[in-house]
Amino acid sequence: MVRGEDEVPVCRMLDLSLPGSAATLYAQTSSSGRHVDVLVNNAGFGDYGDFTETDVQKNHDMLQVNIVTLTALTRLYTPAMLERRHGGVINLASIVAFQPGPLMAVYYASKAYVLSFTEALASELAVTALCPGPTETGFADVTGLEKSVLFERFQPVPAKDVAEFGYRAWEKGKVVAIYGLPNKSLVFGERFLPRGVTSNLMKWMQKKAV
Repeated sequence: MVRGEDEVPVCRMLDLSLPGSAATLYAQTSSSGRHVDVLVNNAGFGDYGDFTETDVQKNHDMLQVNIVTLTALTRLYTPAMLERRHGGVINLASIVAFQPGPLMAVYYASKAYVLSFTEALASELAVTALCPGPTETGFADVTGLEKSVLFERFQPVPAKDVAEFGYRAWEKGKVVAIYGLPNKSLVFGERFLPRGVTSNLMKWMQKKAV
């Protein structure tokens, strides 16, 4: 949240897939005289299909947004939080961060980075990795997953509910916050399966439902 004396959020349209976009955003908020209380790294996108057929530039942009810009924003905004002894970061990971993801290999790997990165920062900062499952954000429609087994079996939940859950988890000091009992059960159960079995399971869940 970006606030100032008038409590009006700062909003600018900015393409976070562009190199240097994190520095641009930081300069905009800094020059406004406002400060960030809680940095929510929510921007991100995915792609669907066999890796060897995916678009090279889209993969690059995905890694730029999901990993590079997220990391840069965290680095830029957190020193002032430490100096004020107030504030922190909520990074949007996902339940997919816990397993490999055939048909969405780059996206799954990017979320694994977010999870690991956040857990590592917990020794320095007040950070939370928010890990939802299917959510009503339009993500499935954009990536082509709306008819997948995953989205057919796991009903998407309202984004507002996930956001509120994530913020409460951050306030409580939780480092990893998995939304919903079905998602928690899925992540817990996968610990007892060989990685190859998990990979095949995820490939099945992401295929089109018949």
